[in-house]
Amino acid sequence: MSIHVIGVDAYALGWVGVELRDGLFGRAVLAASLYEIVTSSSGAAVIGVDIPLGMLPDRWRAADTLAADQLGPRRGSIFRVPPRAVWQEADFAAANRACRELTGSGLSRQSWALRPKLLEANAIWERHPGLLFEAHPEVSFRAMAGEPLQHAKKTWAGQARRRELLARNGIVLPDQIGPAGQAPPDDILDAAAVAWSAHRMATGTALSHPSPPEECNGSKIAIWY
Repeated sequence: MSIHVIGVDAYALGWVGVELRDGLFGRAVLAASLYEIVTSSSGAAVIGVDIPLGMLPDRWRAADTLAADQLGPRRGSIFRVPPRAVWQEADFAAANRACRELTGSGLSRQSWALRPKLLEANAIWERHPGLLFEAHPEVSFRAMAGEPLQHAKKTWAGQARRRELLARNGIVLPDQIGPAGQAPPDDILDAAAVAWSAHRMATGTALSHPSPPEECNGSKIAIWY
């Protein structure tokens, strides 16, 4: 039976997904919402998403610190995820204040800008336990390479290295991928890396930061790769 998985990355205009079948490239898709990808993914064993899934009530997550520690020069690609109450505030000022009260540190505007997509993904994650899981492209690429990547994902050298790592692992991205080709190259590469981790999840070979995952209200919080 074919193993069908999807890796999804958020980008400026919505979400881009890369589907794998038995670990090989199947197709790439664009969608305005994550829900659209999930509802059209009939038969997918798992869907990996590059967005934080699960927040703790009163502290930062261990997953983010542990993953960042593995990334060397790419550690800045991971942001610490504030407690759940921070995301329930209506505006940045209130969220920043709540974050300081709970953790002693403020919230970045870059993190707050992810709020709509983060809330959408977490709502789906809570409704469909076992289908969605959290991955991070740089963590996935680091696992493929066996070392941190030296070049940023928006550079020519960085994209060539990432495409080579994917191909070495059986994921050959064609030059023509249909409408999804309108998405930025680094987001497509990121979605493909998350799909690589999704295949590992489906085959029971994925690892996680932390290991074992943190548990909160019955949910397991971790970045998988």
